[in-house]
Amino acid sequence: MEFTVECEPRKSEINPRKLRRMGQIPAVLYGHQGAESVSLTLPTVTAEKMLSAVEVNNTLITVKVPELSLNCQSLLRDVQTHPWKPDLYHLSFFAISGQDSVSITAPLSFVGEPIGVKSENGSLDLVLTSLELQCDPQSIPESIEVDVSDLHIGDAIHVDELKLPKGVSSDGEGKRVVVSVLAPSGSDEADEDGAEDGAEAASDAPASTED
Repeated sequence: MEFTVECEPRKSEINPRKLRRMGQIPAVLYGHQGAESVSLTLPTVTAEKMLSAVEVNNTLITVKVPELSLNCQSLLRDVQTHPWKPDLYHLSFFAISGQDSVSITAPLSFVGEPIGVKSENGSLDLVLTSLELQCDPQSIPESIEVDVSDLHIGDAIHVDELKLPKGVSSDGEGKRVVVSVLAPSGSDEADEDGAEDGAEAASDAPASTED
């Protein structure tokens, strides 16, 4: 999925508060020309429409600035809002043109019904719902599919077991649990574990003596 947004250069003499009153949102584009940044504005309506359609740090967004003859693909890196109201304050874009690799956040899409849930009365525990990835700018995945169909109670899928697209690698710890199937509360398995723990504790306790 891609999205296109048209912006204008931001005039330094107009402060951000006044811009917002005028129905404009201040923004900045990083990475277009090395360390330089470009200050921009875009209509609030356009910004709200964009935010309803894209994922932060995941969806490719074409930023167009006709006055600067600028047309580049980017990622929406940051969205600032009012501390206690949903009002937009500022947007940050990162140009990916010319970048060898970019860091993104991809949502995890869980598919299938685990055996441990369907037949063993267990419950699915989603430990992670998104993942930090490194990938080619032109091969940004919208999501990473995780098939949980074969999981029994006690089974888990770790980060290094995920099937990532070609050219995509994980920034996270490989042994970190992504999803697991938990035993039902009060199950025989849990009762047996509790009984064993109690037996071990009793065997470790000093024997009582009678006078």
